[in-house]
Amino acid sequence: MIRIICLGKITENYLKLGIEDYLKRINKYIKIEIIELQDESFTEEKKNLIKEKEKILKIIKNNDYNIILDLNGKRINSIDFSNEIEEAFIKSKGNINFIIGGSNGLHEEIKTIGTKMFSFSNLTFPHQLFRLILLEQIYRSLKIINNEKYHK
Repeated sequence: MIRIICLGKITENYLKLGIEDYLKRINKYIKIEIIELQDESFTEEKKNLIKEKEKILKIIKNNDYNIILDLNGKRINSIDFSNEIEEAFIKSKGNINFIIGGSNGLHEEIKTIGTKMFSFSNLTFPHQLFRLILLEQIYRSLKIINNEKYHK
């Protein structure tokens, strides 16, 4: 199973519709779930990161394959991303988790439990929009893995 672990709720309807569409498409290949955790709103960034870290760690199991999405991760293109997902299917003994941080990023401890850490761009995306981008890339990867046509 693929799980997307993220902080915060989707509030924009157009994003909800896009996310629902890609979830349906992906579910034709593999079970996928989005786990939304409440983001913290302390005035201290460090306190937010610690609380969010604790929430994420409660969900992750020792045998999960964790892919961290972070600006400091390895830059990757769609073909390489599909290869990484295929590798995760082979190596994973548990869930494949994609972990997206909140507005302050991720606690350093979360980054250390990642099997891989990727960056989709040097650009900063709103977290809600990035979920949709991630789902599209997962779908694209599944099409590539199955040698199916998909627009370039």
